[in-house]
Amino acid sequence: MEATVHFINSIIWSKALIVMCLGAGLFFSIRTRFMQIRGFVEMCRLTVAGEKSEAGVSSFQALAMSMAGRMGIGNIAGVATAIAFGGPGAIFWMWVMGFLGASTSYIECTLAQIYKTKDAEGRYRGGPAYYIEKAMGLKWYAMAFALATIIAAGFLMPGVQANAIADSIINSCRGTALCGPLDGQAFGMASVEALKLGIGIVVALLLGVVIFGGVKRIATFAEIVVPFMAAGFIIMAIVIMIINADRVPEMFGIIFNSAFGTHAAFGAMMGLAVEWGVKRGIYANEAGQGTGPHAAAASEVSHPAKQGYVQAFAVYFDTMMVCTATAFLILAAGTYNVYSPVEGAEPVFMGLAGIAEGAGYAQAAVESAIPGWGAGFVAIAIFFFAFTTIMAYYYMAETNLSYLNHNAKRPMTVLVLRLGILGMVIFGAAHNAQIAWALGDIGVGLMAWLNIVAILIVQKPAMLALRDYERQKKLGLDPTFDPVALGIKNADFWQKKQETV
Repeated sequence: MEATVHFINSIIWSKALIVMCLGAGLFFSIRTRFMQIRGFVEMCRLTVAGEKSEAGVSSFQALAMSMAGRMGIGNIAGVATAIAFGGPGAIFWMWVMGFLGASTSYIECTLAQIYKTKDAEGRYRGGPAYYIEKAMGLKWYAMAFALATIIAAGFLMPGVQANAIADSIINSCRGTALCGPLDGQAFGMASVEALKLGIGIVVALLLGVVIFGGVKRIATFAEIVVPFMAAGFIIMAIVIMIINADRVPEMFGIIFNSAFGTHAAFGAMMGLAVEWGVKRGIYANEAGQGTGPHAAAASEVSHPAKQGYVQAFAVYFDTMMVCTATAFLILAAGTYNVYSPVEGAEPVFMGLAGIAEGAGYAQAAVESAIPGWGAGFVAIAIFFFAFTTIMAYYYMAETNLSYLNHNAKRPMTVLVLRLGILGMVIFGAAHNAQIAWALGDIGVGLMAWLNIVAILIVQKPAMLALRDYERQKKLGLDPTFDPVALGIKNADFWQKKQETV
């Protein structure tokens, strides 16, 4: 099974997907005249603006919901894994992916707003499946994306997050009175696996409390938790950098030199730096993956471009702040390994013997600066990062299930989805990290392939919305949206809204 999973993963994550992700980001940046630079102030303003209603959540709640999905274990373990297999230069390519991906996020999230609809309970629903059907007219393609997202977000990707929670807790309490000496001798591997299973069950029960409360409870939970968990982690990274201030210039040098192949030790890994930087960049900030549009469609705004701006900011914040914070604290502390691309060869760099790639790098970095507290702090951060991401995955899967159900009430299918994701949380926590990551990568890759192809074809309405928004802003107006005036068809929700004005 493991060999089959890795084989499928290697096909999906071929160089073609890497090129397409970078190419799409560059194309949309040029098409929008680098709105991620020109519109940065507007992004920040709109992030805290907006209204909410019975049908939709506020712009900030939608941002928090999408950030809950973006700010998962990819921001900690994913960054560490990119460094381990791509070298420190992978961080530079994560930055590139984040910068270019902001424009990609604008396109996909604005499309989600343009073509959103209401479900049987009067709540806003939208996402790639909706705009693929309405803008492209290809229902079979839309159904393919919906199925892929239900499988990916509901069954493949949650295991990565749950596994990271379990591993980080095991790492943080290893050798303490709470967990005992979990070193494979006193307790044995069976006890470790039993503890991980127990952690998975507890996480599943907590998740059940949130997701059975519906989208409003998910939005409220994300709105409260996401800002605090991000701020706490970034502050900790800054503290670590201050403690290791003498190594900061060297750290920047390592990142840039290895990114362009000029570093003595990591120069031969330039190709891997690009591959792992883009791969983990997409996993972390999700630009182009098609996940952000689901939350974007749920917001109550007067113009679709508003939520496009907000979601572009989400990519900036995720990559430039949270991922960078993780990379800096690991590199500044020197608590990482870089493995040779040649199978069986000695590691290129070994700064943390005995620790597998992943969240353990960050835990060791914080522990080196604050002995006795570091591993536990990162474990807590990982729990909130991963838990909110699983919560967001459920919302994405439920939205696509609603699409397949034609927005009708079918409680049994929703119940099966909820029980399924809870089961996969338990499964992921109890099994090894490699299979969990491989399954998660397959899910991310499938969604990215389907979504990026779609938005490259149907990006025109999002561009029209951007120009219309900028035109109205120049006139001193609070922009409103009229799809008929712009020649945009099948934007049913906005057409009806305009008719009632």
